[in-house]
Amino acid sequence: MASPIAVVILNWNGQHWLQRFLPGVVAATGGDARVIVADNGSTDGSVAWVQDHCPGVEVVRNATNLGFAGGYNEALKQVDAELYVLLNSDVEVMPGWVPALAGYLRRHPEMAACQPKVLSHGQRDRFEHAGAAGGFIDRNGYPFCRGRIFEITEKDHGQYDDEREVFWATGACLMIRAEAFRAAGGFDASLFAHMEEIDLCWRLKRTGWRIGYTAATTVYHVGGGALGYGSPRKTYLNFRNSLIVLTKNLHRGWLPMRIARRLVLDGAAGLKFLLEGHGAHTWQVLRAHLHFYAMLPAVLRERRRLQALERSPDLTGQYQRSVAYDRFILGWKTFDKLDATAFTRRG
Repeated sequence: MASPIAVVILNWNGQHWLQRFLPGVVAATGGDARVIVADNGSTDGSVAWVQDHCPGVEVVRNATNLGFAGGYNEALKQVDAELYVLLNSDVEVMPGWVPALAGYLRRHPEMAACQPKVLSHGQRDRFEHAGAAGGFIDRNGYPFCRGRIFEITEKDHGQYDDEREVFWATGACLMIRAEAFRAAGGFDASLFAHMEEIDLCWRLKRTGWRIGYTAATTVYHVGGGALGYGSPRKTYLNFRNSLIVLTKNLHRGWLPMRIARRLVLDGAAGLKFLLEGHGAHTWQVLRAHLHFYAMLPAVLRERRRLQALERSPDLTGQYQRSVAYDRFILGWKTFDKLDATAFTRRG
């Protein structure tokens, strides 16, 4: 009989993170779930270390590095459970964290997935960039969170100690129903890494599922474990994948205009990088656009396929304004400053 819950940690040459955080995950999880390391073709001795030092932890292996998206897709084919918890290797969890998340999903059968409060491991009173207190997306495909608008993260003073529906939940600590993950076809492996959880949540919402956040438990995320926040590679993946996700999933509006608007906005971002002395990031923004346009025929085919599958879409949480305009022109730096009337609401 399969355990109803499996905590699955994807690892690629992250032995140092496993040494630092895996024993704490095992201790905090106890008998609430199986703990599994899904290794993505590591060459740094990660698997041997887990087997030697954490014998109760299961290991599944991918032959090569398939990225976050493909790596989880392949690994989860080997994991039989009702609920998956996808957990980054650079996350510290608290006792009782699994029952808190599972309890939320069991109280809310309409929710496909949920996330906890995510604070910074290095600044434990401040929200962490990847997920914070639940994710949203604006009309141009730019993601943001309660607790994080672009590069600005808020201090946590209890302002998001609640439970609520959000647009997307972070892949740094994501509990998701296995049935929903499988029905959606898992992550889009072409994204490789970054924004794959946003794409998955958007696709789930297009078929009537909802996505949730609960502050019943908190995790502490280092962030940038595989690719640092200052990495040009991360810039490339974020900009390219954002365009792909927007094009695949945009529900309303004339698509060519949205892409043209992104070209202008991303051009402004590239100029900002250049003026700040980060020319490598400017090149990655340009490279992201060039590669996106090369991929556009395949992305449009996927868009048509998803449109045929769409049933009772629930787009609660989409922000029908430009969060870039609000942040950089109007100077709105925190979630509570955004226009509350601009969020798509249920019904």
